[in-house]
Amino acid sequence: MPTEGAMRGDRVPQAAITIVAAVGLLILIFILVFLVRESIPILKITSLKDLLFGIYWYPTYNPPDFGMLPLIIGSIAVTLLASVLAIPLSLGLAIFLSEVCPRTLREFFKPTLEVLGFLPSVVLGFVGMVLLAPWLQMNLNILSGLNMFNASVLMGIMIVPIVASIAEDSFRAVPQDLRDAAYALGSTRLETIIHVLFPAALPGIVEACLLGIMRAVGETMVVLMAAGGAAVIPRSIFDPVRPLTSAIAAEMGEAPVGSPHYHALFFAGLLLLIMTLAINLTALWVERRWRWNA
Repeated sequence: MPTEGAMRGDRVPQAAITIVAAVGLLILIFILVFLVRESIPILKITSLKDLLFGIYWYPTYNPPDFGMLPLIIGSIAVTLLASVLAIPLSLGLAIFLSEVCPRTLREFFKPTLEVLGFLPSVVLGFVGMVLLAPWLQMNLNILSGLNMFNASVLMGIMIVPIVASIAEDSFRAVPQDLRDAAYALGSTRLETIIHVLFPAALPGIVEACLLGIMRAVGETMVVLMAAGGAAVIPRSIFDPVRPLTSAIAAEMGEAPVGSPHYHALFFAGLLLLIMTLAINLTALWVERRWRWNA
């Protein structure tokens, strides 16, 4: 039986954790309320349908157009392409570090991978502008190297360390007994990885991919510097785009406070928050469904 002193000692960290969690929740609620309050005035000027499905973003024209469909498609397209490029590579690195790489090399590669996750995004954006964009323009014979593909490649480089590091931790958290049992039944290493380790580590893999996708959705500097900045619906991966984050970063400093343009940018921020929430709910649904099937 725990003593009274031990129970009293447990209450202190429990209370501290509760307070910290409550403060974090209150901050999130405050941000949500602030975004909603600053976004509502734009709905008095234009309809929600025109905001979400309008194809022209000219907030400074007279009369202005606040169609955010090109911005929304730009954010989704860059995120999806970056995920397609980065997630398979990240999972391959995670499997290599967990199951194939010798221990001495793992002790070097894993910290190096985690350090790369802290690479400043403005540095990658500069590399995309100075090196990758001219190379793409010269070798692919396109009008501009600042486009969706350029931004997606750089974004993929940013999220690879995050997804690979967390996924590797998930693979290594699988009990060794499962590996030994699979090998004892005659499974090869590849069969063990596919049929045993991957299903067992799936919740952690989903969380890793979620964090990587959320990192891509909220990234600003890379898309601001390398995506081209054109508020148009892309027809190919080599067209310039203007995601929501780059529109907010580029235009908020020039939008007069209280103007329709100002409130429209806050509405774009609200859309980003909703997209992030949707990704979280989707990952939660996938994880619960997997556990139920298991």
